[in-house]
Amino acid sequence: MKAGPDIAMVASLVGDPARSNMLTALMTGRALTASELAHQAGITPQTASSHLSKLEAGGLIEPEKQGRHRYYRLTGPDVAHVLEGLAGLAERAGHTRVRTGPKEPALRRARICYDHLAGDLGVQMLDSMRSQRLVRQTKQSIELTGEGKRFMAEALQIDIETLAHPRRPVCKACLDWSERRHHLAGTLGAAVMSRFTELNWAARDPAPGSRVVNFTRTGEKQFAALFGHAQD
Repeated sequence: MKAGPDIAMVASLVGDPARSNMLTALMTGRALTASELAHQAGITPQTASSHLSKLEAGGLIEPEKQGRHRYYRLTGPDVAHVLEGLAGLAERAGHTRVRTGPKEPALRRARICYDHLAGDLGVQMLDSMRSQRLVRQTKQSIELTGEGKRFMAEALQIDIETLAHPRRPVCKACLDWSERRHHLAGTLGAAVMSRFTELNWAARDPAPGSRVVNFTRTGEKQFAALFGHAQD
């Protein structure tokens, strides 16, 4: 057996349909209970408990106890990044679910990817930032320009100096599964999404496991003013 990271072990954890549904539900960035995750996976609570133990032992999720309840969340944005990439690969290879729900168009338009904006609007935002020379991008490497720092401070009141994190870059390219192009991740991507919420420009669907992000009418106008037209 070759030395190095055990890709097969991680792949086996993600590859189970029930566990993949649980992990996808946790891509909202929110912590969910075992019962909520069982519902998302379409399995019994007893079966869910076994799957959750495996995911926890594998380092993909972590528990959080609050009162009598036990919640689970992804161990970090790197797990969400891998899941988003796998979803894009499945989409490109034609491995898609036959049934699509009524929220499918909304999910493709704007959704949360752990803590940052994804979907058509997320890709559009990064495209606009490049065209306005707010960022420089080379493949997956993104760097905020001086003009970008001024833009974030003036337009969104985001202080870039506060976004440094020892284990996470300020800017990161995340391959969007539905658009198959990059959207903005990293601590800046999270800060921008947080500001959209604080300003009441956008709100996340409150349903457990839902990743849909809905923009208000005002939010769409403001988004269009900053990053181009909200709808093509």
